[in-house]
Amino acid sequence: MSKLTSKPAANKDAASNIEDTHPIFPKENYKFMLAGILVIVIGFLLMMGGNSNDPNSFKPEVVYSFRRITLAPIVIVLGLMVEVYAIMHRPKTK
Repeated sequence: MSKLTSKPAANKDAASNIEDTHPIFPKENYKFMLAGILVIVIGFLLMMGGNSNDPNSFKPEVVYSFRRITLAPIVIVLGLMVEVYAIMHRPKTK
């Protein structure tokens, strides 16, 4: 009978425990991501408001204004496009 020998798994375990400390994206991409989040927040702030002192009155010119129906969604979509650019952007190598 032959002896079955196996190599120790220490090398495999040691390699799997090594953590990569590099960030996923370069610093420039994180700046774009922060800018995109800021644009999205601005879009949601544009959509806010329209409260009334009288809960029984409805003012369609306030609720359905250009700012809330058109401008705010466009700003939010622009912010999302900045986020996609920030994720997909590959910085130039030196």
